[in-house]
Amino acid sequence: MSAPPSPSTPFRSAPPPSSAAPCTGLVLTGGGARAAYQVGVLEALAQLRREAGAQGSGAPFQVFAGSSAGAINAAALACGADDFEGVVAHMAQVWRDFVPSQVYRVDNLAAIDVTGRWRMLYGVAQLFNHWRQAQPRSLLDNTPLAELLRRLVPLGRLPALMRAGHLRALAVSASNYSSGQHCTFYDSATPLAPWARSQRVAVPGRLRLRHLLASSAIPFIFPATGIAVDGHIEYFGDGSMRQSAPLAPVIHLGAQRVLAIGAGRLHEPRETPGPNTYTGYPTLAQIAGHALSSIFLDALSVDIERLQRINQTLSLIPPEARPNAGLRPIELLVLAPSQRIDEIAARHSAALPGALHRMLHAHADANTPHSAVKASALASYLLFDRGFTQELMALGRRDTLDQRDEVRRFFGWGG
Repeated sequence: MSAPPSPSTPFRSAPPPSSAAPCTGLVLTGGGARAAYQVGVLEALAQLRREAGAQGSGAPFQVFAGSSAGAINAAALACGADDFEGVVAHMAQVWRDFVPSQVYRVDNLAAIDVTGRWRMLYGVAQLFNHWRQAQPRSLLDNTPLAELLRRLVPLGRLPALMRAGHLRALAVSASNYSSGQHCTFYDSATPLAPWARSQRVAVPGRLRLRHLLASSAIPFIFPATGIAVDGHIEYFGDGSMRQSAPLAPVIHLGAQRVLAIGAGRLHEPRETPGPNTYTGYPTLAQIAGHALSSIFLDALSVDIERLQRINQTLSLIPPEARPNAGLRPIELLVLAPSQRIDEIAARHSAALPGALHRMLHAHADANTPHSAVKASALASYLLFDRGFTQELMALGRRDTLDQRDEVRRFFGWGG
């Protein structure tokens, strides 16, 4: 992977967007390595805009929001808001060349990998003994990710981009282990009052590397990150935890229309039992994968349904009476994977570091494809490998181009 531009290296300058255009927000959800799909979608958006002959090289979004790996992608995009195609091409290069060692180390896990294999009883005993003595803070060490973000996300560019009118706001979400609240940290071109909802608060201020590390700290997998709050340190983890309204930050920050890019299918078809269906007791990896899917994938579907109901209700209210409702209609476009990402991950799971692969697939039945897919649910969040990320990026491009008419109508490209 070639080195990204340094924070002092400007992207190609572009005129700021017209103030007459509706403010467009981009929401990128979490999902670890699954966020490669988002980059493929962005590549296709750049292609469709180029084909339509749209004017300007700046981003077609003015407000960005993300959580977990989506927060990293959103921040990288915002830092190149004056050169959309350039920053998307650079992000695609990084995701296309990923290897796990660029994101995490498996030192803690390797210490309990017994004679190169995961043996249940002895391995668990070693696990507890090792953790009792070393007291590691997480299963994996994400120090390499911090180094990557320093090169990939030049947050120092944000103030100048906001002053020039290329960017209105960037929001990054994280979950506060200390208070139990879900926090949205945001920086905006003009002062915007923070909002507060049940178990959700917004915190204005300059965004730093630690906010991205906190937002992407998958529970148990990566360590929590300390952030100063009211003069003392509080610890934060993945922004997808307790995130009941992922669309809310961009709406609070002024977006009039929203593009949301998911990291999993919004509606999974019900599985029909068959000869290849695995019905045995779920492994720990299957349970953990199911738990992470409920954290990363479910909230977006629920929030989309909520927004659609609000839009439908507002359509029944006369326009002159809508301001009294305290709500406004939001145009929404959602792009999400058309294929099951667990199945894609099952084809690439061997690329995981040895100790991690053995642990996650210890009890999967190699003769039952369904079992291998279930065991790959957790792996899909950690598969920062070029084979997996390239296949997800290709899926993102294909899904977006298949909906080119809806995308063009949403952005007003090509009539």
